[in-house]
Amino acid sequence: MISLFRNFSKSKWAAGLFALIILSFLIVGAQSDVFSSLGPKHVIDAGDRSIGAQQFRGDFERVRANLQEQAGRPVSFDDMVKENIHTQYLESQTQRLGFLAWAWNAGIRPGKELVLKQIRQIPAFFNQVTGQFDQDRYQQALAAQGMTSEMLEQDLRDQYVASQFGAAVFAGARVPRIYGALLAGQALETRDGRWFTVTQAMAGQTPDPTDAQLTAFLNENAAQLRRPEFRMISIVLFNAAPNSQPAPISEERIRERFEFRKAALSSAEKRTFVTLAAPNKETADRIAAALRAGQTPAQVAAANKIEPGNYVDTPQSALGDPAVAAAVFALPVDQVSNPIQGRLGFTVAKVTAVTAGAPATLESVRNALVQELRAEDAKGETYAKVEKYEKARQDGKNLADAAQSVGARLVQLPPFTADGRLPDGQPLNAPRQIFESAYALSKGGESDIIDAGEGQYFAVRVDDIRPASLPTLAEVRAPLAQQWTLRENARRLSAKAEELAGRVRAGEDIAKVAATSGAELTTRAGVQQSRDSQTQLGEGVLRGLFGQGKGQVFSGAQSQTSFVVGHVDAIHGAVPALAAPLVEQVRPRLTQALANAMVEQSFTAAAVRTKAKNDPAAALAALGVEAPAAPAAPVKK
Repeated sequence: MISLFRNFSKSKWAAGLFALIILSFLIVGAQSDVFSSLGPKHVIDAGDRSIGAQQFRGDFERVRANLQEQAGRPVSFDDMVKENIHTQYLESQTQRLGFLAWAWNAGIRPGKELVLKQIRQIPAFFNQVTGQFDQDRYQQALAAQGMTSEMLEQDLRDQYVASQFGAAVFAGARVPRIYGALLAGQALETRDGRWFTVTQAMAGQTPDPTDAQLTAFLNENAAQLRRPEFRMISIVLFNAAPNSQPAPISEERIRERFEFRKAALSSAEKRTFVTLAAPNKETADRIAAALRAGQTPAQVAAANKIEPGNYVDTPQSALGDPAVAAAVFALPVDQVSNPIQGRLGFTVAKVTAVTAGAPATLESVRNALVQELRAEDAKGETYAKVEKYEKARQDGKNLADAAQSVGARLVQLPPFTADGRLPDGQPLNAPRQIFESAYALSKGGESDIIDAGEGQYFAVRVDDIRPASLPTLAEVRAPLAQQWTLRENARRLSAKAEELAGRVRAGEDIAKVAATSGAELTTRAGVQQSRDSQTQLGEGVLRGLFGQGKGQVFSGAQSQTSFVVGHVDAIHGAVPALAAPLVEQVRPRLTQALANAMVEQSFTAAAVRTKAKNDPAAALAALGVEAPAAPAAPVKK
């Protein structure tokens, strides 16, 4: 079963189904919308499941963040719409939601204990120091993704539904042996042939190009050679210079902050305990009785086929369920709790050790408090400069004078493109808001304050604009001439090879054609398609031998500077004794491909059954993007 789940997780449809798992460390998906009649029009509807505009935008924002990380540059919703990414994503999510709605109605419903177990296994919810579940990190992680605990539970249920369905399909699928026999027969087939190599010397070298030829070549490749628009800007920085010395922090402020945060900085009471989750109260009562009778938690867990939760020196805040946390931290040592009804079922706990909390001392946290106060002061000073700068601008000062009057720094950036790249192609390390503002202004334009988040503020002035343009012939003559010569030589070589192949096709013996051309004829029998054959003979020979029928002539590129012309003399079928083992080797891979296709068809059928549909116009409205203009109708003559 484990191997089936692994195969399922690697399949193409599973990757599409869980696209949002890849895009973030949480599992993000669709949820039921019980207020559909009161809210705006849904982007996707499938049975009793739906996705509204706000959720669609949030999910698509994660898609955009992933694309920006891969591309290393800003990507806008408009860019994605132009590439039709939104419709591809919309269709995949519609089928996904349709399948999940059908599966729920069909009775594929995971139990609560499975969801609880999965939540306890998500690394993002655990304290990196203690290694235990952290309630604060749990809430922060959900908030950062715009999710609630109910949404996460729904998404985990959806994951189990898809996993169980996929595993069932993979477990029951198996292709007939004839499928493997066809592939084995093709793989072990051998061929006899003769061929010779056509070199550049046989075709002749191209003379040096004229200016007229290079100019025409330059214009043909204008799209690739055109230099992008570059902008040169000055940027106002309001934060302190990197080498500036921070102002001292008074002892009075340090003590005041310590007293304010003393409780949070102190070490909380920690306990070592074991929890056993139960699906119902009857099972929980049985577990509690067994523990009180002297059985170890491991024995009780094995008897009830559950996984114990072992916690070592864990604070109360690390427990995700408030009811379980309160009960555990009220138990004496070596005592067993009564069944605890939590949010996701029943739990029985046994406490084995208690470590008392320890109050924090000023000296133990002094450095951390000083850094915290300095960071706050730096943000305060930055914001004060920003306010004074805005007042100076309102009073009529230009960007440079206003920056000087408040003590801000004015820095010139090197030229960069709209996607934030320098002339050498390397990315400029700056917030994307700077690039967007710079390309929204005309030459000499000055921006308002740009809030880049995390206490970073900027203002931009466009000093100069270098328009997109083609390089002059003098600037690119040498590399352009080299590429032109390579192209013309390739054309001569291809034409020569086709000329010689034409003579063979016309009935002239290939040995005579090779001899009159000054080429050496190669004869081989029993050639098989393999890496070794490709290494020894070349890709052009192997492609030609196995791409034509018996008695036919082939011609194709062997390398960047040579072609091959050949003749297929004979074709020999695979030896049955050698093909039989290969049939069984390829059968599992064919089965996996078949199962993938079956699952994809199941998704499509489920979406049809639940009448899943989407609204592309609503999707564009949710993204704040105007619909692309329809192509103009052809003019009737």
